[in-house]
Amino acid sequence: MASSYLEIDRCNLKPLSLTSLCACQHRPSSKTLVFSRPSSKFKLKLAINESRVFVRTRQVQVRRFCIAATDGQILEPVEEEKEEESKEEASNSHSSEKIDGLIVKKKSSSQGSQLKKRVVFGLAIGIGVGGVVLAGGWIFTVAVTAAVFAGAREYFELVRSRGIASGMTPPPRYVSRACSVICALMPILTLYFGHIDVSVTSAAFVLAMALLLQRGNPRFSQLSSAMFGLFYCGYLPCFWVKLRCGLAAPALNTKIGAAWPILLGGRTQWTVGLVATLISFSSIIAADTYAFLGGKAFGRTPLTNISPKKTWEGAIAGLSGCIATTLVLSKIFCWPTTVLSAAAFGFLNFVGSLFGDLIESMIKRDAGVKDSGSLIPGHGGILDRVDSYVFTGALAYSFVKAFLPLYGV
Repeated sequence: MASSYLEIDRCNLKPLSLTSLCACQHRPSSKTLVFSRPSSKFKLKLAINESRVFVRTRQVQVRRFCIAATDGQILEPVEEEKEEESKEEASNSHSSEKIDGLIVKKKSSSQGSQLKKRVVFGLAIGIGVGGVVLAGGWIFTVAVTAAVFAGAREYFELVRSRGIASGMTPPPRYVSRACSVICALMPILTLYFGHIDVSVTSAAFVLAMALLLQRGNPRFSQLSSAMFGLFYCGYLPCFWVKLRCGLAAPALNTKIGAAWPILLGGRTQWTVGLVATLISFSSIIAADTYAFLGGKAFGRTPLTNISPKKTWEGAIAGLSGCIATTLVLSKIFCWPTTVLSAAAFGFLNFVGSLFGDLIESMIKRDAGVKDSGSLIPGHGGILDRVDSYVFTGALAYSFVKAFLPLYGV
């Protein structure tokens, strides 16, 4: 009499030879033997303790039977063996180890590696930006142009995302691309002509005509999103070019400028625009850093629903760090010349950085995304990194140009 062997493991049947058997989920045929779950018990106990998950298992009995293929009778078991503790494959985000009979699943080092990547790229970006600011001129303008073009592309991708586009009609793709190119040209025109008003007006007119003459039914949402993109991604960043390259009055009281090497431009390199840009950039970085640390340590009261992670305690810490950094740098650079003007400059930098951050958070929230892009590893997109700088340039330039007599020297 022909016989076949199969292994029963819980409810999965694994035929080894002649007899045709099916698993529990299939409907049995006339020649199919169906077996119930084995009598041996399988117990699982979980003990969750923050970053570790303990899995306790008991040995699972697996029985082997000899089965007659002709009449379907089940003979007595010929062998019974115990299987050792079940081994589970570790997922990509977890690692496992055995401690005192326990399978311990630990959080992987993905978070640590993400933080390390964030710090490394953050330092590299900081050093690069510092060199670009010191160089000024066309180098600074070209760097701003590249950032503007990448930010404009990310902005229009957010506008076309499912979260925003479900409630409005986004502009056509050719209009988005044309607007990104126009935004990228604005910093160059600002450096060449010294102003941007005529260029912005002309660009807005061209975009409006392109939207009105498109096929189909033009929508106001298309016009509003395109005009805001032109203003947000193109016009506002141009104030950094006007601040760094337009305010060419020498910072006569700056001691660092007196010792600056001739090969790097000498004392004439240190202008009011350079000093104001360095202080503004540094104070924005300080505001973001202190706000993050203060929110982590003392954050209890939400600041706004736009960004639930921001708290009033973090905002106060960011404001304090921003003003303190501005005061310290004003003493080093001897600009602005008074403590009151330096504190006011720090306050404006903080307001501009916070407002820009909240604007970008609102856009991302409506788009239903966490990051505006993935261009910078560990940091997201360009807009995620420069959102605090978008409005700050206009405030800083207006403060230095309009409120500080003789550029504050």
